[in-house]
Amino acid sequence: MEWFEDELGVDEVGRGPLAGPVVVAAVWLPPGFDITGLGDSKALTERQRQTQAARIRAEATFHVVAMTHDDVDQYNVLGATEEGMRRAVAAIQKSAQRAAIDGNRVPLGLALPGRAIVKGDRHHAAIAAASILAKVERDAYMIAAGRRWPQYGFEKHKGYPSPTHLEALNRYGPCPIHRRSFAPVRQAELQGCLVLNP
Repeated sequence: MEWFEDELGVDEVGRGPLAGPVVVAAVWLPPGFDITGLGDSKALTERQRQTQAARIRAEATFHVVAMTHDDVDQYNVLGATEEGMRRAVAAIQKSAQRAAIDGNRVPLGLALPGRAIVKGDRHHAAIAAASILAKVERDAYMIAAGRRWPQYGFEKHKGYPSPTHLEALNRYGPCPIHRRSFAPVRQAELQGCLVLNP
């Protein structure tokens, strides 16, 4: 796994779900940081993610941005993701000289020169760290949402369009954190389902 001390890593979680935020993290790892155990957040267990996240928060410089469901509806999901990346990089730009972005494109208007790395969360330590922080943050949000709106099961599927989520969406209609710009949510509203109050 590569790592450059003058480069921070940026990753996002939550572009595909029908509900909740897109969460973006930027992380700069200090010299001497032990990168053992870092990797694609989706490939780690929840316990491993929590352990690594605690270490990253204690030792690294980072900033996490949650672009809300309303932001996703306003900007579209790609626009919201890139705006989150701009905000996250701007918040810690003094820590590094470059930004490494997970994916195949660098957002316009970054506060630092950037480069895109496909599957960067598997190959770049700082991107992997950003992936972990973003996922831990988003999962916590969706677990809390599951307590508030238990009929949707957010704590299990985290807002992704699983069969049980789609069934609940069609039965109960969207709740306040559903993304109205996404087709299944829009369709549920058009079918006249009740929109739940916060």
